Amino acid sequence: MHHMSKTKAIKDRRSIRSYKPDPVSEEIIRDILDCGRLAPTARNVQPWLLGAVTDADLRGTLADMTEYGKFIAQSPVCFVVFVKGEEKYFMEDGCAATMNIVQAAAEHGLGTCWVAGHKKPYVEQIRQLLDVPEGYTLISLIAAGYSDDKPAPSKKPLEEVAFFDKCGN
Repeated sequence: MHHMSKTKAIKDRRSIRSYKPDPVSEEIIRDILDCGRLAPTARNVQPWLLGAVTDADLRGTLADMTEYGKFIAQSPVCFVVFVKGEEKYFMEDGCAATMNIVQAAAEHGLGTCWVAGHKKPYVEQIRQLLDVPEGYTLISLIAAGYSDDKPAPSKKPLEEVAFFDKCGN
């Protein structure tokens, strides 16, 4: 198991769009899905269905359906987060599960890239492609694999984006 401190994993994380062909073990995939399942959720509704797409043909089709997720085709696994659209806080719940998946993947030494689902034209196509029941909506696709990329886009300094008590202080 690849261990680093949680804050270091969060601070070092960057979106990865290039992956080595090495497969990700089922044990690791299950652990990542389990972490997604344990995300915080409003009123403990847990309105999600979490998937892991490892089949190369399915990943290729997913990649083709997206605008900005073409690299899903070469990521060894693509996690998908669906939530019951009728739930009041489906978006927050789905994003919490997505972040748990992203952080759990980092703990296992995997790179990820979150590809938008919600409000995209391919939501319904992807739901049907993966046989997800009606009433569930796609929140995110998370390409994952061992990184073949060394991206280091800079982030804004804390002073620029954070405040104490009232903005401007």
